[in-house]
Amino acid sequence: MKKTLLTALLSATILAPVAAQAEWSANAGYVSQYHFRGVQQTAFGSGSAGIDYEKGNLSAGVWAADVFDGLEIDLYGAYGLETESGFALSVGVTTYQYTGDFDTSYNELNLSAGKGALSVELTFGTHEDGADDGDASYTFLGATYSADNGVYGTVGVFGGDWEGSYVEAGYGTTVGEFDLGVSLIVSGSDLDDNESLVFSLGKSF
Repeated sequence: MKKTLLTALLSATILAPVAAQAEWSANAGYVSQYHFRGVQQTAFGSGSAGIDYEKGNLSAGVWAADVFDGLEIDLYGAYGLETESGFALSVGVTTYQYTGDFDTSYNELNLSAGKGALSVELTFGTHEDGADDGDASYTFLGATYSADNGVYGTVGVFGGDWEGSYVEAGYGTTVGEFDLGVSLIVSGSDLDDNESLVFSLGKSF
């Protein structure tokens, strides 16, 4: 499962007119290990690429990553608002699909809110595991603090049919036209129960 990109809150406003101009963007990246919400997806490097579309308060996109046994393909869309005081809200949906046997599909409803450096995500999801006992239902609650100097920290907790928690701390910066990052991810015993140092390289177009 990939990061839910739509938890990045959109720059729209409730009290002022919103420009209707549509914008396309693309991204490509590489990580030394692929982790999502404290769970290791690959033990080695993984490349990724995505395309995003924004128009007014709406956004949508597709993102794909190499998980060695095929590709993970994420499709997502969101509607976001931001007040003049800087308080932001968004609601969206995400589906995670796989071309190989790495995993089966996930479907999520994503809610997020934030102001300034602090943002909170609440997700309700189902995992279509194909088992006799039916699909798994889960929740995820995450809180992130992002400082202006590129330092950030995240705490995440799973609930429902899955349990577990993790913490992540990292730093990101831009050198030339490239985004560089490093993060330390510490997962609880119900997740990976390990510590991982991850390096990332990315570029937006």
